[in-house]
Amino acid sequence: MTPVTRRQFLQSSAFLVAASTANLRAASGGPLPIGFSTLGCPAWDWLKILDFASQNGFASVELRGLQGTMDLPSRPEFAPHRIAQSKKEVAARGLHISCVSSSASMHETDPQKHEGQLADARRFIDLASTLGVKYVRVFGNNIVGPREPAIQHVAKSMRQLGDYARPKDVTVVIESHGDFTDSPTLRAILEQADSPHVALLWDAHHTYVSGREDPGFTVAQLGKFIRHTHLKDSRKEGNDVHYVLTGRGDVPVKRQIQVLVETGYQGYFSFEWEKVWHPDLEEPEIAFPDFSRVVTQYLKDIGS
Repeated sequence: MTPVTRRQFLQSSAFLVAASTANLRAASGGPLPIGFSTLGCPAWDWLKILDFASQNGFASVELRGLQGTMDLPSRPEFAPHRIAQSKKEVAARGLHISCVSSSASMHETDPQKHEGQLADARRFIDLASTLGVKYVRVFGNNIVGPREPAIQHVAKSMRQLGDYARPKDVTVVIESHGDFTDSPTLRAILEQADSPHVALLWDAHHTYVSGREDPGFTVAQLGKFIRHTHLKDSRKEGNDVHYVLTGRGDVPVKRQIQVLVETGYQGYFSFEWEKVWHPDLEEPEIAFPDFSRVVTQYLKDIGS
C-alpha cells in the first residue's frame, strides 16, 4: 500500500468536509449565515477567496487585508474602474461581504495622529459604501491616560464616524479588542456615542478569554449593539493562548452562537483565523472547511 503523506491526508479531509457541508447546505435550503475573514488566507487572490467561500458552504466573506496589505482601499480590486466587476463577482457566487475591517484605532490622543486614524476610517467607510457593505470595523484599542476621559474620547470619535457613515448607509462597529474587552467599558462607549450608525463587533473570544465574561452575561449587556461577530477557539498552555480548530479548545463557541441566536441576532458568524499574525496555524484549506462543518452542525443542533 502506498503511504499517504500529511498533505494528501489534509487535502482528502478538506474535500470530505466540503462535500459534507454542501449536503447540509442543500438540506437547509441555502447557505447558513457563516463566513470567514481574509485574515486567515493572506496568500489567496481575490477570486480564490470567493470561489473557496462559495464551494465550502459560506455565505459571506469579511475583508481584512488582501495578499499582504491591510490597506484595502488601495487594492486594484477596488479601484474605480474595477470595483463594479468585483461586486458582480461576489454576487455571481451568491455571497455577501459582511464587513470591511480597518486598522483604525480611536485611542490616539495626539491631535494629528488622531485625525489620521479618523481619516483612515473614513476611507474604509467610503469603500464599504461603494461596495454596498453595511459595516466597517474600527478599534478602540488602548486605554490612554485616566480611564473615564479615555472612554469619552473613544465614544466621541465613534460618534464622529457614525455621523460620517450615516448618509452612506454604513454603520461603524467597534471591536471588543485590546483594552476594550469588558461589557461595562464597551457599553459606556456605545451609549455615549449614542448613534444609530455606531454598533459593536463582538469578538467572542476576547470577551471570554481576556474579559473573562460568560457569553450569556456579555450578550445580556451588549446584545442590542451587536451587528457582527468574530468566532475562534483556543487553548491555554501555561501563560500563552494558542488558537486551535473550532471545538477543540476551551472557548465555548457553541454557547456563544446559541446566546446570539436566542437574542434574534441577524448577522454573520465570522471565523477569524489569525493566519496573518500566526503563520504556524493550520492552512486555510483545512481550517475554513472545518469551521463551516462544525458551526453548521452547531446551528442545526441549536435549531437555527
